[in-house]
Amino acid sequence: MQGSDREQEPNRGQARRQQILDAAAACFVRDGFHGTSIAKISKAAGMSPGHIYHFFESKEAIIGALVQRKLERSLEMVLQFESEDDLFQAMIDRVEVGLNEKTDLDTAALEMEMLAEAARNPAVAEIVRAADAAKRERLCALHRAARQARGMELGDAEASIEVIMALFDGLSGRAISHPDLDKAALLPLLRAALRALL
Repeated sequence: MQGSDREQEPNRGQARRQQILDAAAACFVRDGFHGTSIAKISKAAGMSPGHIYHFFESKEAIIGALVQRKLERSLEMVLQFESEDDLFQAMIDRVEVGLNEKTDLDTAALEMEMLAEAARNPAVAEIVRAADAAKRERLCALHRAARQARGMELGDAEASIEVIMALFDGLSGRAISHPDLDKAALLPLLRAALRALL
């Protein structure tokens, strides 16, 4: 195998892995975790079941990878905050992005499906809880840094972040229960709540 072929192999493998995760996410949203088989995922991904198993040993491993991908995206957002001069303002400015993401029906449905599976399946619960803990830890550190930068008392970062996460995570349930919710009306209230909590 030539040098350029070897260099492309990891990229090709990563692209295939993402293709499987995208197909699985669409299947989980449409048919639920238990209604989705590896055969359905392979058909949606356009590859053989054997190829799926080359990357993931089970559906649980796929849902674990989806949780990890979600965590990585959340931590990328935290990194963006950390690079800003005014952390508070950066968080306030990103409220609309969070609102839109949490109220996207496919994103909300996938999140609910993963949480439902975590409630039934200890292996999935462990993955979801570990990802949640990692995200909370980074957000708490960000909260403390933002308060220190403004010369404020540290306060209870854990409680504040818990309420902020509950507020935003709850939007997914609201989007499913009330898909026509008025995001424009919610936005200033979410910003005010975030200012109060931060």
